[in-house]
Amino acid sequence: MTTPTDHLPRWDMTPIYPGIESAAFNAGFDAIVTQTDALLAQFDADDIHGGRAPRTQVDVTAVLERLLPAINAHLDAAYTVGAYISSFVTTNSRDAAAQAAMSRYQRNAARVSNLMVRFTAWVGDQDPQALVAESAVAQSHAFMLQRAHEQARHLMSPAEEALATDLNLSGGQAWSRLHGDVTSQLSVTVPLPSGDVTLPISAVRNLAFDPDRTVRETAWAAELAAWEQHALPLAAAMNGIKGQVGLLSTRRGWSDPLDVALFDNAIDRATLDAMLSASRKAFPDFRRYLQAKARAINVEQLAWYDLFAPLSSSERAWNWSDARAFIEAEFGGYSDDLGALARRAFSERWIDAEPRPGKADGAFCMSLRADESRVLANFKPVFPGVSTLAHELGHAYHNTQRARRQMLQRTTPMAFAETASIFCETIVRNAGLRQGDPSERLAILEASLQGSCQVVVDITSRFQFEQGVFDQRREQDLSIADLNALMLAAQRDTYGDGLDVEQLHPYAWAAKPHYYSAGRSFYNWPYMFGLLFALGLYARYEAEPTGFHQRYDELLGDTGMADGPTLAARFGIDLRSEEFWADSLAIIRRDIDQFVGLIEQQSAQTA
Repeated sequence: MTTPTDHLPRWDMTPIYPGIESAAFNAGFDAIVTQTDALLAQFDADDIHGGRAPRTQVDVTAVLERLLPAINAHLDAAYTVGAYISSFVTTNSRDAAAQAAMSRYQRNAARVSNLMVRFTAWVGDQDPQALVAESAVAQSHAFMLQRAHEQARHLMSPAEEALATDLNLSGGQAWSRLHGDVTSQLSVTVPLPSGDVTLPISAVRNLAFDPDRTVRETAWAAELAAWEQHALPLAAAMNGIKGQVGLLSTRRGWSDPLDVALFDNAIDRATLDAMLSASRKAFPDFRRYLQAKARAINVEQLAWYDLFAPLSSSERAWNWSDARAFIEAEFGGYSDDLGALARRAFSERWIDAEPRPGKADGAFCMSLRADESRVLANFKPVFPGVSTLAHELGHAYHNTQRARRQMLQRTTPMAFAETASIFCETIVRNAGLRQGDPSERLAILEASLQGSCQVVVDITSRFQFEQGVFDQRREQDLSIADLNALMLAAQRDTYGDGLDVEQLHPYAWAAKPHYYSAGRSFYNWPYMFGLLFALGLYARYEAEPTGFHQRYDELLGDTGMADGPTLAARFGIDLRSEEFWADSLAIIRRDIDQFVGLIEQQSAQTA
């Protein structure tokens, strides 16, 4: 008899190198360092610096046609080595050899980052339109060159940029590693009804899905106590990273870090404002969902630890083999290519699904090489676990479409990086609703709305929190109490009467690794963008399926080739219109209406 999590796999990295301490890996690592040396020499030989007198157009074109292939080749090789190292660090933060390799890799990556700053500054001195008109190589990189030209206006002097990159190793990156190391090695003793048990923090957080409310509440209390105990270094990491990001944003001439995030995501503030406005207007609907869920689990009002509660103890358990078969079948029902991707990911062991001490919490997908990816998950034997797996495999499918592009053409803004993942979630969700009996449909609706509530409501709270942190960090460091107060205020404002305001999560800032990246701030609202944009795309697929697959795959392959409004316009979407976002939210509202109706029917039958 199989258990709900039968034989959870670990990913296989041996097709890349036999081990992190192997001679083959060391040779591969040395090769990228040698490539970096060669690239540096080429930059020096071609005098690639900002602020130089422009060459003739012929000279500039010749230099660019030498540089772009060399940069692409190096980034491709280096990315694979970095992803390989990350596969060990994220699954076992106690792996000393992997941590040492990551430190060495980051030092070399800083050298490459400095070169890319020089390249950006150099492009800023050129005329991108003239380059594109002169060279086919430049034309194929037109979007990247135009963005580099714009970004060059926000660079400090070459010496300052080089210093900022070097200091980041002992600044933002070090703070980020501290957060990862502390949280991945954090073990918590939970006084469960069956007795005390010591679990990694990821497993404690998974108890939020337990059908027993006593277990959920006990785990929540133990989690908060653990975060309180370890909050000091995490608050220091938050202050260090946000202070660095805020200062550098100002020195580079941005109005605030949010403008940097908007540029990085290739959208404008009008798009963000339209999306956030439409989402806030939908909050009352999400509160209806939360209130209906409270009735379904027989509580007066949901507490934070009830957000992920199953609706009944008899909710279907999804073992690993069932999840695999379901995803493979439904992906294949959409298209042969998507089905083939799923089969390949499972059969070639791309997925690390087992929760264990030292492993990072949550889930992600990383491109590895060419069209090959790796997926980290902490699989939960419930439908949300299946949905998360489908989500990450959607990223892997996106990577297969981007694989036809060179590295400088693949840089996908995070907002569009969520398109394929949410689309695949929607495929799985709709299949579950079609196939399930009434109780299963209710559970699947709950899983879907649970995720949507997190992405729209909770993401808004995280966005508000991060804005508040940046605002206050300009003046002073934030204490643990300051961070908790900001987090609670944001949760109360967004969840409203959908949750018990006395039982929230003041330490969500400590638990969310997205806050701890010096290179990517506001790692929150792009998820909302991804959900609502993908829902809008899926609605167009259902309305006009003929020819959609090809246009959709082309969109995924081109996410590093144009800005957001241009990509969306291919499907007749105006991102700056609140109407588009409201239409996507209306799809969720219909699910809420159906969910509330099913809960009322269930209550009437048991009355």
